[in-house]
Amino acid sequence: MFGKKAQPPIKSLIAQGSRIEGNLKFTEGLRVDGEVFGNISSNPEQPSILVISEAASVVGEISADHVIINGTVRGPVHAKELLELQPKARIEGDVHYRNLEMHQGAVIAGQMKPMDPIPGEKPLLKLAATAV
Repeated sequence: MFGKKAQPPIKSLIAQGSRIEGNLKFTEGLRVDGEVFGNISSNPEQPSILVISEAASVVGEISADHVIINGTVRGPVHAKELLELQPKARIEGDVHYRNLEMHQGAVIAGQMKPMDPIPGEKPLLKLAATAV
């Protein structure tokens, strides 16, 4: 899906210094630089991208098509298409993914559970190497 089509645009931002308490639903793209205490989920009828930046903290369940994490998440993560874990990603909870890209330094304290692959599609597991 994301290798062949353009990714949805990021139209919403939770800025650093902001704190959201409660569940959050979004369409298309969301970037979190602040704190969220509640679940974050995308509209299941549209492609979605969720970015959790290095400065961000989420306590709750995350669900989107394409999830990029470089901050802290305390709760389960569901990436329906692709999960990218950047070097400073810290996850305390189970991780569900169809395809995974994990950089050196990312930490998961929980179970990693691959979703069933789409028929005819090879699952992708990519470990990103650090340039020396």
